[in-house]
Amino acid sequence: MNNYLEILGTIVGVIYLVLEYRASIYLWIAGVIMPAIYVFVYYEAGLYADCGINVYYLLVAVYGWVMWRCGKRKDTSSEEAELPITRIPKAYSVPLGVVLVVAWLGIAYLLANYTNSDVVWLDSFTTALSVIGMWMLAHKYVEQWLAWIVVDVVSAGLYIYKDLYFTAVLYALYAIIAIFGYLKWKRMMK
Repeated sequence: MNNYLEILGTIVGVIYLVLEYRASIYLWIAGVIMPAIYVFVYYEAGLYADCGINVYYLLVAVYGWVMWRCGKRKDTSSEEAELPITRIPKAYSVPLGVVLVVAWLGIAYLLANYTNSDVVWLDSFTTALSVIGMWMLAHKYVEQWLAWIVVDVVSAGLYIYKDLYFTAVLYALYAIIAIFGYLKWKRMMK
């Protein structure tokens, strides 16, 4: 059963990625379905931080839909304008770095002390960086792709280690497409 869920999650993940690449608001629909599936896949594999992050992904998918649909930048004059792709403000760099480190250490502590995880540091790192990546995606910051490149490469290796081969292939594909997504969003931003 878990293998079928992993395959279904992979298919929905590819759809999600194509929609994200295109900067389509409909990515958020796949963004609800995919994490709902992966909660079960990751729990069964003992990837508890990844399991938990998928609950966060579900919530951020709703937030992202609202932000993309209704959110506007201060300099946007049209009331009908969708949230534009922009760069993250430089003033956010230090606070986001602090959030990353605190989340990474906090998640690692929980995994080390309350689970039987054998991949505490990598699981907690990808989870902490994913929190930031999803927040940046919800705000349509182009740099979200850079966070996903790192998460995807580390995750692909982690999933191979955990014998989640379909998911490893998905994340390797994510890493490649994230590079192209970054370049495309930079062009769309101009």
